[in-house]
Amino acid sequence: MADISAKLVKELRDMTGVGMMDAKRALVEVEGNMEAAVDYLREKGMAKAAKKNDRVAAEGLANVASNGNFAAIVEVNSETDFVSKNEMFQDLVKKIATEIATNKPANMEEALALKTDKGTLETELIEATTVIGEKISFRRFELVEKDDNAAFGAYLHMGGRIAVLTVLEGTTDEEVAKDVAMHVAAINPRYVNESQIPQEELEHEKAILSEQALNEGKPANIVEKMVVGRLNKFKAEISLVDQPFVKDPDMTVEKYVASKGATVKSFIRFEVGEGIEKREDNFADEVMSQIKK
Repeated sequence: MADISAKLVKELRDMTGVGMMDAKRALVEVEGNMEAAVDYLREKGMAKAAKKNDRVAAEGLANVASNGNFAAIVEVNSETDFVSKNEMFQDLVKKIATEIATNKPANMEEALALKTDKGTLETELIEATTVIGEKISFRRFELVEKDDNAAFGAYLHMGGRIAVLTVLEGTTDEEVAKDVAMHVAAINPRYVNESQIPQEELEHEKAILSEQALNEGKPANIVEKMVVGRLNKFKAEISLVDQPFVKDPDMTVEKYVASKGATVKSFIRFEVGEGIEKREDNFADEVMSQIKK
């Protein structure tokens, strides 16, 4: 039997909302594999779909900047959330976004080498690390291009904990595009429409839903119909254009943008720290280490 730590059990409970014993039982069943444990609990009807990378761990800010038909969305990380309130750090994040949108680097290496009034982006990050006293790192960026008959939508939530960049075609109204960006920030869709959902993801979900229905004791001839209905619901839940619009739930996002003569081309959503494991410090040990110095 796999050795299941209390930390792993807690992590699964946080992801799925199940009880401690159910979480431990699931982990034992799949020998400690977290993703398999989530699937196991869902098959048993005990947990909803867990979103990957939901746990925000690292600190910092994200930002969006545009320059003509180009826009950039960036994420810059720090060690603690106190730094996000630092004016020097805030200005640096904005500057990085502007430089990326203006100079259009092809990759991170080119981005760090961009010339600035103080040297390069890389030297400015080093300077910020020295002055602020924490490691400041430029984690990622995306550069987006649009046509003349299109609009960028930019939205920052919680001062930049979440940043969204949308592109709407058929309109140049940035407010409409911003409304869609606000929706993306709040609801967190994964795809623009269901045609973008990978077939393997649909097959994976279908297998879970089938097992779930069978475990509910439904007859085999009913299971297939149930799975089709639930799979359609799943596709609508993760596809932006099929979601009820957050400002007017009586219409979908697709109908909202269509009423403005537009369509959604793309969106990018950065949530600070997604996918990064946060270092867990023991506060008592930290205090003792300071006392001993």
